[in-house]
Amino acid sequence: MKKYNFAVVGATGLVGSTMLKILGETSLPIGSVRALATGRSKGSYVDFREEKILVEDVAQSSFKGVDIALFAGGEIASTDFAPRAVEEGAVVIDNSSAYRQDPQVPLVVPEVNASALNGGARLIANPNCSTIQMISILGPLHRAWEVTGVSVATYQSVSGAGKNGLDELRGQTEQFLKGGVSLDSKTFPRQIAINLFPQIGSFNEDGLSTEEEKMVLETRKILSLPALPVLATCVRVPVFFAHSEALQISFSQESSPEKARELLKKAPDVEVVDDLINGVYPTPIDAEGQDKVLVGRIRRDPTRPNGLSMWVVADNLRKGAATNAVNIA
Repeated sequence: MKKYNFAVVGATGLVGSTMLKILGETSLPIGSVRALATGRSKGSYVDFREEKILVEDVAQSSFKGVDIALFAGGEIASTDFAPRAVEEGAVVIDNSSAYRQDPQVPLVVPEVNASALNGGARLIANPNCSTIQMISILGPLHRAWEVTGVSVATYQSVSGAGKNGLDELRGQTEQFLKGGVSLDSKTFPRQIAINLFPQIGSFNEDGLSTEEEKMVLETRKILSLPALPVLATCVRVPVFFAHSEALQISFSQESSPEKARELLKKAPDVEVVDDLINGVYPTPIDAEGQDKVLVGRIRRDPTRPNGLSMWVVADNLRKGAATNAVNIA
């Protein structure tokens, strides 16, 4: 069996290190793995399986000999180095937002639209974390009943903002518990400890935040429904890992909670956690460290045609980023 040489760009960040972890768990035939990052991380080491891998400076490195490059270094790194990796023979799977809306670049959740890879593209975009977990639910339901509208409120953990987000929540919480009055916010626009706020990214002239706009446009592209009505309200919450979503969906055909549970139980990346009599539903702690999208509270939505409402939770670093990238590979 042919073995494939991998490179991970942004290997020292939260998503990049999770990519290395998941590559180490997978059964993919891996030949070698290179860890690449910006100059300030050059010379450090990252873990891969039982090894320590030296981190190379992405700006000084060649991608020759690399079969698949997983990019988790942010939009600037992807814009600067992804085209070079493709030119040197690699297939690039990019976790940034740099290429998601490029009509020539497939935007893929393999369990939903793997056919988008049939054109042999060498640059592939990994969707936004919140989009991935929502699409994992919409995909099988859309095939059955045809989605006609989506409304979602997200409750997103601070790990979505990287290591700085984790540090800020931890530091502010410690300061608050010690009686601190004024809590400094550098990573987030508002205090995150003992608080939440409906802003992830900046706002556009229509009042959408960056994160909300991503969810709208990416959902339409993945489902090939360019006019699909999608409303998103994205909220940052004081949770370390895993994102949650309150999701409402309308369909062109009659739907039911019972049939939805059946369909979602068959989806390879979904686990139904829905037994309200016994108080069973998913929470962020349940999803942390998992590769499944957890769904519960599945019920009728009387406010929309053929509507269903549900609660969706997933690990944003794994299923919402690294796992999906490795699944594309």
